[in-house]
Amino acid sequence: MKLARNCKLLMIGDSITDCGRARPVGEARNDALGNGYVLLVNALLQTAYPAQRIRVMNVGTSGNTVRDLKARWDTDVIALKPDWVSIMIGINDVWRQFDSPLRREELVLPREYRATLDELVVRTLPLVKGLVLMTPYYIEPNPRDAMRARMDEYGGIVKQVAKKHGTVLVDTQAAFARVLATMYPAELAWDRVHPNMTGHMVLAKAFLKAIGAKG
Repeated sequence: MKLARNCKLLMIGDSITDCGRARPVGEARNDALGNGYVLLVNALLQTAYPAQRIRVMNVGTSGNTVRDLKARWDTDVIALKPDWVSIMIGINDVWRQFDSPLRREELVLPREYRATLDELVVRTLPLVKGLVLMTPYYIEPNPRDAMRARMDEYGGIVKQVAKKHGTVLVDTQAAFARVLATMYPAELAWDRVHPNMTGHMVLAKAFLKAIGAKG
């Protein structure tokens, strides 16, 4: 596994990461980590690798775009001095283009998304032991669906940035594809974005597989 003993893993993103975590930093007690994939990642790491004493921290914030992450990066990432950072961002960057398309000043289009994500990775890599990029996803099996197609475009940007900088990549859309082969999207998320615990387990297992965790 890529995470070493006494490693500090910081996970940042939007509402999918947030999931009601404690403020200012979600850590320590399980309820402080929120009720989503971060909680599951922590629980699975602690049971599979108890001797590693891995410290998991949740600084996800509901509603965030990559623009918002950039605005709080110094206080919520750099200042906390993590060993590893996991970033999952992009769902709101896409969603606002569909539910609020006329509020153009709030839209984060592909060029800004790519440039900002790349900037955050470049700033962070020299300060940490490793970085994980998780693609955004849309729980919709039809790739021709307009929002799914746009989300795939942003997921493609994440893959390119990960390849460029040699970071760990978690393809969350691919992880959901296996489940969606037999389950209707509403079984996982009423809005195809905010998953139930089954969906969060899909994310947690995909993350753990990407970092080489076993057991």
